[in-house]
Amino acid sequence: MSSITLRFLAEPSTVNFGGKVHGGTVMKWIDEAGYACATSWSKRYCVTVFIGSIRFHRPIMIGDLVEVEARLAYTGKTSMNISVEVRSGDMKGGGMQTTTECLIVFVSVDSHGQPMPVSAFTPSTPGEMALAERAKNHLDASRAASGGTGVKV
Repeated sequence: MSSITLRFLAEPSTVNFGGKVHGGTVMKWIDEAGYACATSWSKRYCVTVFIGSIRFHRPIMIGDLVEVEARLAYTGKTSMNISVEVRSGDMKGGGMQTTTECLIVFVSVDSHGQPMPVSAFTPSTPGEMALAERAKNHLDASRAASGGTGVKV
């Protein structure tokens, strides 16, 4: 499976001091959806090694319907680059808006925590191809910014 969407209601227990869903809660949802996507693709346990370009566009309100969509964008030898988009909206209004997006990298590991190969993902639609290119460019830029000392996955 190269994508997964989690849907649920934003609960009052997730509120921050401003009365909206806490950003850390949104990041937890992103990690959970990314993990589900990566594990479904690799068929084994995966660990998060990188979260980049997280962008909060708008707040999520308590009671909103939330969708967290994780899509496989690009694979390395042992890594999976997953694009995650969070959308939310008032169910009475019917519309969903993008609230947060980011790129997250998972590595498939064995029972000793050692990286394991994953099946290659081949984009088949123009949208998938553009997403793969965006993920690859982001990783290249991240490695260049760190002097090439980033995680090689």
